[in-house]
Amino acid sequence: MIKKIFKRIFILIARLLNFEIIDQNNFSSPTLNSNLNNNISKINTKSIVLPLGEVKITRKINSLLVVFRSNTIINIWDQNKKRIFNKPKKEYTFRSLNSLLISLNKAKNKFENIKFKIIVVDDNSEVENLTEIKRLLEKSLIENKLENLNKNEFQDFIIDKKNKETFSNLASLLKCFKVAKQHADDLVLFVEDDYLHEDTMIEEMLMTYERISSQLNDEIFLCPSDYPFFYDSNNKTNILIGSHRHWQIIDKTLCTFLTSKIVLNENWNNFVKNCEKRHDPFEKYINEIYKRIYCLAPIPSLSVHFTNINSSYGISPYIDIRNLWEKNKP
Repeated sequence: MIKKIFKRIFILIARLLNFEIIDQNNFSSPTLNSNLNNNISKINTKSIVLPLGEVKITRKINSLLVVFRSNTIINIWDQNKKRIFNKPKKEYTFRSLNSLLISLNKAKNKFENIKFKIIVVDDNSEVENLTEIKRLLEKSLIENKLENLNKNEFQDFIIDKKNKETFSNLASLLKCFKVAKQHADDLVLFVEDDYLHEDTMIEEMLMTYERISSQLNDEIFLCPSDYPFFYDSNNKTNILIGSHRHWQIIDKTLCTFLTSKIVLNENWNNFVKNCEKRHDPFEKYINEIYKRIYCLAPIPSLSVHFTNINSSYGISPYIDIRNLWEKNKP
């Protein structure tokens, strides 16, 4: 009896001092009232990864704006190749948006003090496809908005006008950056419409952002996809621990990534310059930012790019692609 009383007092004191107690006998934490197999971190407070211990969160997250760039017509820009499963482009857009909304809803239910919003920038989809996009948005729990791209808005800015598809691609990307600059308050996630996402993607990216940003005392980029091209050379990297998995430092991405309004504002010239014309690589001036600011990608992947099976920018290793495709059918 006395032993139990002392144990309760000890636990109470530990909680008051903001210490955590680990019971190795049953692999639990009495101060956290949790089995250690569960997620024992707390958003905007502490990040705990066993056996590495706790990281105090100094970079807290207030809101997330997702900017989803959609085109339900063009199969693969600048290529004649077929996508995996060989479906019409709209099928990838719908499943991509559906998987994204599932992940957002899950994060919203878990993180009550974070504001979530999604803005879809659509490049002239047909009416029936826009209707499906609106239906998916309306059934979600997330504040949302649909904006139709007006390419004429960028006629005087974009140099590359000869190829209509290239001009459209650059215009929609620039529109997404401008939308984020206008509407984002804190973090912003840019998402292309041919990625399917794990349902924990948003949760893990937010908790990893706050953890690593707090450790580095700086803003960062996170790319949710583990692209094959990360492994086609002998480039050296460093591995960091995120909230639920490992993340490797990378120096290039496509146009799907998470960062902050601070980074967007401080590097605005790079974002805008990337949309003036087609570069080689396409993301040339975005990739230049990674020389100054850390960018990381998860191992294994949280999002999969559904392109051609042989593409080095496509499907991620060690992911059940068929299951990810089937479970995200709207």
